[in-house]
Amino acid sequence: MTLIENHTLTELHVGMQTASTRCLTRSDVELFSLMGGEIETAQVAPGGEGRLMAQASGCAALISWLLCNRLPGAGSAIVRHDLCSTGSVAVGDEITTEARILEIDGETGIVLFDCGCRNQDGHELLAGHVWLRAPQGKVYSEPEALPEITLRRHDAFARLMDACATRDPVRCAVVHPCDHDSLLGALEAMRQRLIVPVLVGPQAKIAATAAAAGVDLDGIEIVDVEHSHAAAQKSVDLAREGKVESLMKGSLHTDELMAAVVPSATGLRTNRRISHVFVLDVPAYSRPLLVTDAAINIAPTLEDKIDIVQNAIHLAHVLGVPEPKVAILSATEVVNIKIPSTMDAALLCKMADRGQITGGVLDGPLAFDNAISPDAARTKHIVSPVAGQADILVAPDLEAGNMLAKNMSYFAGADSAGIVLGARVPIVLTSRADNVRSRLASAAVMALVAHARRSK
Repeated sequence: MTLIENHTLTELHVGMQTASTRCLTRSDVELFSLMGGEIETAQVAPGGEGRLMAQASGCAALISWLLCNRLPGAGSAIVRHDLCSTGSVAVGDEITTEARILEIDGETGIVLFDCGCRNQDGHELLAGHVWLRAPQGKVYSEPEALPEITLRRHDAFARLMDACATRDPVRCAVVHPCDHDSLLGALEAMRQRLIVPVLVGPQAKIAATAAAAGVDLDGIEIVDVEHSHAAAQKSVDLAREGKVESLMKGSLHTDELMAAVVPSATGLRTNRRISHVFVLDVPAYSRPLLVTDAAINIAPTLEDKIDIVQNAIHLAHVLGVPEPKVAILSATEVVNIKIPSTMDAALLCKMADRGQITGGVLDGPLAFDNAISPDAARTKHIVSPVAGQADILVAPDLEAGNMLAKNMSYFAGADSAGIVLGARVPIVLTSRADNVRSRLASAAVMALVAHARRSK
């Protein structure tokens, strides 16, 4: 990738200018409303749809971005401004932001810019001056587009952490924590009083990883085994013996850990099918969303799906949803004998009617839009207690579930946590791509499940 460089004080001259254009999204306008005034809802025309608007003063954020990323660029520091705004901006407006150098003070390093913003009709929305201290040295950075803005209207993961605050930490076997992320993730979960870690793996490797990360393992129990296979089996043995209440995957493959978990004689199997549930906090959705199964069962049968659904319902109960709404997903909302997932959905719903699946309200088949959008459900005349307000999405197979969960994370900005259920103890399957927030949320979900098991 080609790096861009900033403009230092000695490289600037009067008359230099820059500009950018952005089409405002709903999140942009909501953010501007917080910066410059209350959100207004106007009518485009009599009987038309409401148009979300905000005061144009929020466009100052676009000027700040332009100066600190384009001209002079990285290393700039805004000192003051006299920007004045007129009018409003709305979703869909194309805002052009411009800046031009008027004066340069070589002694103080202060540069005066004439700045302004106008919309697609040429109407001036914001105008005035900005004084900034120009960078003295060169800074090279990757080209950066205008940032996409996501406003989080709720924080389900903060509530998870709060729910664990009054509970004792759970003893957890951390399986082969021999890389930076898996070790530090476990130690941070310990610091947050979610777990009491038992590190299972080659002691020398664990110690070397801790030394490289600059962390101290004094007082932390380490069970020394020779390799990752042995770590997986030893962790399972500790759970079978009741010495730990949960497992957390470290730097080994999921298949390697689950190979030790699933055997009936030596593993952690119960009479229920083992399945995985993603817990997603989607900024645009009104409640936490559970997606299953996206990690364990590749092509689940109808019998498998009974347990997959029941596991997810029980998790929802633990998370404080007393009667979760369960959407059985397919490509359509009608039963079609040529699409097996629609047949499975219909049978699962009938089994729930007969008490064979309990604790939740099921409906399906439902297409994804019908499951989460009340407008989509109304448009298709779907009358259902689940449609448009699902708490749980049951995918037809692992591929669909995995793509759905990752789309939520990478396209919709969702935070995600994950947990394996149906075994004797809850299991956290961390991913190398998980950030600290996701790792802690997964540990919190695991701790809540472990505490719920104690009360049985």
